[in-house]
Amino acid sequence: MLEFNHSKDFTQGGGARLNTSAKFSGFTLAEVFHCKSAFTLAEVLITLGIIGIVAALTLPALIQKNNNRVVETRLMKFYSTINQAVQRAEVDYGDKKYWYQDLTGAEFDKDGNPVPGSSKAEKWFNKYLTPYMKIIKTDTLSDGTFIVYFPDGSALRMLQNATTRDWVFYPGNPDKCIKKYGTAYNNGDGANGICSFAFNYKPLPAINEPDVEKWKYHINKGFEPWKFNWDGKRSTLLSRCTAGKDNATYCTALIQMNNWKIPDDYPYKVSY
Repeated sequence: MLEFNHSKDFTQGGGARLNTSAKFSGFTLAEVFHCKSAFTLAEVLITLGIIGIVAALTLPALIQKNNNRVVETRLMKFYSTINQAVQRAEVDYGDKKYWYQDLTGAEFDKDGNPVPGSSKAEKWFNKYLTPYMKIIKTDTLSDGTFIVYFPDGSALRMLQNATTRDWVFYPGNPDKCIKKYGTAYNNGDGANGICSFAFNYKPLPAINEPDVEKWKYHINKGFEPWKFNWDGKRSTLLSRCTAGKDNATYCTALIQMNNWKIPDDYPYKVSY
């Protein structure tokens, strides 16, 4: 039963104020007003469990979405930057078909180590392309190829020691990619289409080139995603990309065809 103290308590303005000493079921109103609710340990654990489940379901998707965005952005930026460099080199040196050369990488000493400064390919790249790009460093690798690093964390590597025709672009750390998947060719599942992306630079056919028609998407062009012997159909790019290993070189062209966005039916989870 509610019990009131009939003595009135007035503020300075003359208004009545409720006496907080009034009691309700044995509690004063002050005690009722200051009563706080709390969660039990079981309720806290259940809530944390639900949050953990939701996070486990959504976090991988969020991470992959971010991976896609970074790879897409860096691929598109590299494609634009490298081909702008080719165009600027043409202003200084003439049509690319006159200064393009299919060259080898570093020579090796008697112990099988690359000889510093012996790479004809690296010298060619440094003369015709490096001056028009922002490159933070260049390394010669143990297989005689070389790799250049860009300020955004990406890198471009001469794929094989024997040619400046084949290149691979890494949207992120090349060492991390190679350590996890191996190099681009003949390496099991391979890094192609995942954390490395194949490009080709062949603006001029070789003398007595027997496969000129197969190279039609590359001859007289700049750095292009690998499209050798492509029939022009998207379905062909998708099937070859899905096949993995060497055929995954076609994955770059599949992304380019989708305006440098990872297609919904892309067969791999990209990373950088």
